[in-house]
Amino acid sequence: MRIVDVCAFYSPQGGGVKTYVEQKLKLGPELGHEIVILAPGDRHEVIEYGPQARIVTIPSPRFPLDRKYWYFADEDALHAALDALQPDFVEASSPWRSPAMVARWPGQVPRALFVHADPLSAYAYRWFEPLFRRETIDKRFEQFWDHLRELGESYDRVVCPSGELRDRLIEGGVANTALHPLGVEEGLFSSARRDPDVRRRLLELCDLPETAHLLIGVGRLSAEKRWPLVVDAVTAASHGHPIGLVILGDGNKRSRIVRGIFGNPHIRMLEPERDRIRFATILASADALIHGCEAETFCLAAAEARASGIPVIVPDRGGAADHAADGAGIAYAAGSAEAAAEAIIRFIDGPPLPLGSVPASRTMRDHFAGLFADYAGIATHRHALA
Repeated sequence: MRIVDVCAFYSPQGGGVKTYVEQKLKLGPELGHEIVILAPGDRHEVIEYGPQARIVTIPSPRFPLDRKYWYFADEDALHAALDALQPDFVEASSPWRSPAMVARWPGQVPRALFVHADPLSAYAYRWFEPLFRRETIDKRFEQFWDHLRELGESYDRVVCPSGELRDRLIEGGVANTALHPLGVEEGLFSSARRDPDVRRRLLELCDLPETAHLLIGVGRLSAEKRWPLVVDAVTAASHGHPIGLVILGDGNKRSRIVRGIFGNPHIRMLEPERDRIRFATILASADALIHGCEAETFCLAAAEARASGIPVIVPDRGGAADHAADGAGIAYAAGSAEAAAEAIIRFIDGPPLPLGSVPASRTMRDHFAGLFADYAGIATHRHALA
């Protein structure tokens, strides 16, 4: 099949979606499919990744709150691009305007909505849950739920990468949902990459000896990632234990997070590591990953940490929670720095499993094989009805 992914969240500057897209471009052709990523950009451009894989951009405005991203604004141009690409299957990957544009495209091919973002958790629940129950918040955002339900009826499949998200969408009346958890890059992440010298150097950056505990945080420096919560939790847990925290990431909340660190020499912020082998080595050399965001639809960072043989300390809601299962980590009450600090101390007092014995994550090849088989089944069924 020629699968066209209308990918509103793609940015060449990085992020989890970029990692996912690169794996799709690599593995899709190996699994027998042609992959085209249709993304917004400054200009029309075709970037070839091989004879059966490419990125096509169409001129679009930049997203005002984060200039690394663009958004689809011209529905006619989007429809014209789909007409020109002649897909066998279309995938959209945003809960905002672009999936409605794709749903209105008159092409007679099946299509899926991949829910790569959870705005209710990232914004509505995060802002209002301290004051109201989720049921009350959902009623206030009934218009958005109506939008999701309309998309569920318009698409042959609504793909959810985590069980909690799938269950919440089903409970909210969104049709055609299916669970397809993501995976990690094959052959890259492993406990065998653990390097005591890397660990020692990271702890030295944190002004701590090798006997201290090394936590790592990975992700975009944005409000929904809750880095201030992570910083507060590590600071609180450090009162009785030597703990270093290294955060790898960039984003528009860097200065706010730096202010929250308040000169603590045991917490360091570093730029993202773009070299994947070096990143995998850093991850495997930490003692645990800590994460604060309960709005993840999957949480690739936690999956990669688990594949690296280190436990995870994650919120008990959202996609990150899935990676604490089977003894692979500790889940704490989402949104609570106090609960996160207690989870860190529980980890220090006795890790859920010894380093290197954390159950492995599934691979991205496993993910795409299952996803594309689902798509092929939908396409076959559609042709049988034609």
